[in-house]
Amino acid sequence: MEALRQDDPRRLGPYTVLARFRETASAVQYLAHDASAADTPDGTADRTVVITAARPELAALPAFRRRFEAEARTADRLAGGWVQPQLATRTDDAELWTAVAYVPALTLAEAIDAAGPLPERAVRILGAGITETLSRVHATGAVLEGLAPRTVLLAGDGPRLTAFGPLGAAADAEARSGGQLSVRLGYLTPEQVEGETAGPASDLFVLGLLLAYAATGTTPLADGPAKEAAERIAHAEPELGAVPEDLRGLIARCLAKDPAERPSSGTVAAELALEGAAGLARGGWLPPQVSKTLAEQESRVRELVSRGAAGEPADSPVGTAPHGSLTEPADAPPDSPATGAPGDGGRGEDTRTTRIGSVGSPRAPEPDRPTTQLSIPRERTGPPDRLPAVLPPVAPLVPRPLPAPAVAVPASPVTPTPPPAPAPSSPSATLDRRTLLFGAAAGAAGLIVGGGGVFALGSDASDASDDGKPAPSPSGPTVAGLPPQPRWVYRHPEAEPAPLTAALWRDRLLVLTDETQASAVDLRTGHRLWECPDAAKGQAVLAAGDAFCFVAGPSEFLWLSPKDGTVAHRVAYENQFEGAPFLTVSDVIGQSGPAIWFTGSHKVTVKAKKPKKGKKPGKDTQVVTSFLFAYDIVRREELWRAPVPTGRESTTPAYQLIAVRPDDIVVRQKSATLTPGDVKAAKGKAVFRGFDRRSGKLLWTKSFGTVGPDGAAVGDDQGLLYAAAGDALQSFEMPAGKPKWTLNGTPGSVFGTPVPAGNLLHTTSRNQEVGAVERESGKLRWRRSTEAVPGGWAPVVTVSSSGSTVLAAGAAQVTAFAAADGRRLWKFQDIGVQDPKGATVTAPYRVLAFGKSAVVQRERMFYAFPVK
Repeated sequence: MEALRQDDPRRLGPYTVLARFRETASAVQYLAHDASAADTPDGTADRTVVITAARPELAALPAFRRRFEAEARTADRLAGGWVQPQLATRTDDAELWTAVAYVPALTLAEAIDAAGPLPERAVRILGAGITETLSRVHATGAVLEGLAPRTVLLAGDGPRLTAFGPLGAAADAEARSGGQLSVRLGYLTPEQVEGETAGPASDLFVLGLLLAYAATGTTPLADGPAKEAAERIAHAEPELGAVPEDLRGLIARCLAKDPAERPSSGTVAAELALEGAAGLARGGWLPPQVSKTLAEQESRVRELVSRGAAGEPADSPVGTAPHGSLTEPADAPPDSPATGAPGDGGRGEDTRTTRIGSVGSPRAPEPDRPTTQLSIPRERTGPPDRLPAVLPPVAPLVPRPLPAPAVAVPASPVTPTPPPAPAPSSPSATLDRRTLLFGAAAGAAGLIVGGGGVFALGSDASDASDDGKPAPSPSGPTVAGLPPQPRWVYRHPEAEPAPLTAALWRDRLLVLTDETQASAVDLRTGHRLWECPDAAKGQAVLAAGDAFCFVAGPSEFLWLSPKDGTVAHRVAYENQFEGAPFLTVSDVIGQSGPAIWFTGSHKVTVKAKKPKKGKKPGKDTQVVTSFLFAYDIVRREELWRAPVPTGRESTTPAYQLIAVRPDDIVVRQKSATLTPGDVKAAKGKAVFRGFDRRSGKLLWTKSFGTVGPDGAAVGDDQGLLYAAAGDALQSFEMPAGKPKWTLNGTPGSVFGTPVPAGNLLHTTSRNQEVGAVERESGKLRWRRSTEAVPGGWAPVVTVSSSGSTVLAAGAAQVTAFAAADGRRLWKFQDIGVQDPKGATVTAPYRVLAFGKSAVVQRERMFYAFPVK
């Protein structure tokens, strides 16, 4: 600590500033006191805070402010355990700071300077505490990037994390021309030296460096001149001879060059302290010299607070001590050089860290680098009397997809009045730490990674087209930022099974079905309105005119009142469909107006042939007969049924609705229910069938090009089919099969199901790319990456009701694009209420668009975002 300087603030919000506590590259930490708070038994401690205030020269940069705010939200989301809850934040134009309660603690660097390397038990507790927090962050593939010897505190009951992104952990931060911010990280990883994106495994590499530093007082690979250190990090093996033998193997695995070979944060936490950091730290965990220094710090803080409360000048000195003492301010200006331990905020030569910007030859900036931020909107969770006191972890159940037809989106639908947005909260209010992890590329504005790891943040960074031929954009391309604040957040209660299906009813209700009931949520408020146990296990929820909510259950159709969920009508399958006893119904494949289509099957007894004279009579056999049904859910009557091939192993065949046209519908049987004979007869190609909409008559059966049984396909109302074939997307005339155009994809990728909207066709691929082509000509308008990890399945594309926004929902995030020019608008990730010891959330994201909103679902969590 040191006395306040002339230009330091004397008051921040409700707090009286008493002294400079510590400095970082991007902020100054002040010791402060809230004299207006109620007295505590000891008189002072619980009213003493540490305020982290942004350096004025950096706070003037919009990019810095956005990053500072994002990392403050991250801290708030992770509050609890080994992260201090934020007592207050201020992010208005005048001030930029956060406040946490003061806890007697030393940084790891200070502790090493005071007492030398930590004993093995203390290193284990330190590492276990850090990885318990990392496991919460890594649950969704996010990266902390906040570890350094001066961002980890050692307190009497365990470690604390104080930095939650590259800004907080920066070894150096400076403003550059053009409003950009240059941030130099303290510790590098092999992938960052090579100019690659950091991932969760990068945190584990830095953790290995940190633990080795704690155990030995030196940092393997990273000590010494920057250029040499970077070369060692990328290619040399670490020297760990001084590390305790029982820790050596684990630290070596964390320092593996290949990120895939590093252990997970949960594995490291368990190996370091199976009973948890808190359990192992009981009874004390710090070396005596560190504990003594902590006691001296606490004593001096109490003395300083007492003098401040008595009205003595806050900037008068109070003794001298090496750690946590108050000294006279230096004669140098506030930004004068200083030398410190790894990751410190000094401005001079830092021999224990690597200067990323000076490594090798400069690399071209990479646009739209993925990063992760946190934000906390308000949450709604059903009726108020059902709100749990403690929200449990999210279970890894993947919901079933909606049984909706893949048909063209109207170019200009009527959009209803949007629900009211929540009232804005005070910027200085304490953030609600309940639920969300928001993923935003470039930290809400222009985060660009240069050669090896210097981050340059600017408010006007541009984004290059992925295909090299960008369409002109009148507004200019931008990089993705934070998603808008949700209008409401709804959490499906943990006491109930996770939803099986989710659907929108008349832009008024979000209707969910699970194993025990159906329930409805008001789309205006996010409040649950009703439950209906009779509709348990519903496989589809649709609108039956304006009067009823239609649910297709396992054994019957139900018509529910949208007001209270009561059952108005019900029809059992075995009673509704004549000549089809014990009918088994598959998923509803689509709807147009009052008509729905689904497949069903039942067993038919085939009499044995009359035996020849002298032969034994044969046995009767049972065969499965399958049909495609059309049903009017308003008049509650069958329209027609058409025979279709029975599925594999005599099960009800599952079909996809490919297109709805004025006179016919086009369907395709899902490959999982095809028999080997069906596949052989079709020569490995997909078979599409066209049925007359009025009579159900089979009009044609056709294969198109080389489109396979699993190839993504969709048709439009103009008679065109768009289907994936190899790594290309092709268009055909139906039913003639004449090719119209071919769009080549990026190498090694496969197109997913495209979505027609107006005169455009929005594409998606397993390379996590989304694009737009002209439906008639196949001319590529734009193609952009979601910045998710390539591979797996293609994101599911949803177009907003106005047609202005394209939302791509994948396994890791939802990305919003401007439909006209492909500008990335925002990204969203949800971490739910993640328990470090709980299961990892694996459910994919889904999007349901209505009016000027979009509901984003991830298993139990639902968020209503405003969209254009």
